[in-house]
Amino acid sequence: MASLRQIAFYGKGGIGKSTTSQNTLAALAEMGEKILIVGCDPKADSTRLILHAKAQNSVLSLAAEAGSVEDLELADVLKEGYRGIRCVESGGPEPGVGCAGRGVITAINFLEENGAYEGMDYVSYDVLGDVVCGGFAMPIRENKAQEIYIVMSGEMMALYAANNIAKGVLKYASSGGVRLGGLICNSRMTDKELDLAEALSKRLNSKLIHFVPRDNIVQHAELRRMTVLEYDPECQQAEEYRQLARKIHANGGKGTIPTPITMEELEEMLMEFGILKPEDETIVGRSKKAVVA
Repeated sequence: MASLRQIAFYGKGGIGKSTTSQNTLAALAEMGEKILIVGCDPKADSTRLILHAKAQNSVLSLAAEAGSVEDLELADVLKEGYRGIRCVESGGPEPGVGCAGRGVITAINFLEENGAYEGMDYVSYDVLGDVVCGGFAMPIRENKAQEIYIVMSGEMMALYAANNIAKGVLKYASSGGVRLGGLICNSRMTDKELDLAEALSKRLNSKLIHFVPRDNIVQHAELRRMTVLEYDPECQQAEEYRQLARKIHANGGKGTIPTPITMEELEEMLMEFGILKPEDETIVGRSKKAVVA
C-alpha cells in the first residue's frame, strides 16, 4: 500500500490557489486517488467547487455551536463531494477577533485524532495567502505537509509572495521533512510570464511544475460551483489540470530545500526581463533615491 502523501497549496491571496487546487485534486480523484481536502482559509471556500456549495460549515463554527471541538463527531465536519473527495474546512473567528491560524491547528488535530486520514492517498491543505503567522504555517511547521506547491503568476506581488513562502519552507526544512515540490504558474497573461516563472523556480532551487493557461471556462465553471473537469471534462483546460495532477503524482513525494532570494535580487531579475526599469520611480515599497542636482 502506498504511503499517504500530504501536500499543501500556498500562494498570494487572490491568485487562484483554491481554484487551481480543487481542479487538480479533482483530476487526481479521476486517476483513482483517494483525496481529503483540509481547507485552511477562514473564508471556508477551499471545497466549494467539490461540494457544489457556497461554503462548507467549518470545524470552528460547528465547535462553537456544539460547545467545544470535543463535542463534535467526524461526520459533523467531513463532507463527501465530487468523485468521493472528502472535504473539511477549518474556518476562523469573526473578523477582527482572535487568530484564524488557531482554527487550522484545531482542525488538523481533530482530524488526526478521529481517523480522518485513514485510507487516504492524499491529504491536501489549502492555505491562506502568505506565511504570515504560526497558525497558517502549521502544516509546514508541524511536518504535516511534506510537499509544498506554490501557486503564483508573473505579477510582482505574486512573485514576492512565492519567494516569501519559500523562506517559510526553508525555515522548517531542517527540523522536519517538508520540501518545496515546485511552483505552479496560474497565468494572468502578464509580460514574459512563463520566462519569469521558470527563472524564479530555478533561483529557488525548484522547478515549474506546470504553466496553467488563462481560460474563461474556469470562471464559467466556478459560477456553477463546479470544477472544470466536471463542468466540461473534454475541454483543453480540463486536460491542463490533468497534466498538472499527473506531474504532482509523478513527483512521488520528492522536493527540494528552497534557496529564497533577497528583494533586491528579485527586482534585478525583473530588470533582466525588462519588466522593471532602473529609472522607475517606485519599486515595490521602496522609493528610488532622490537625484540631487
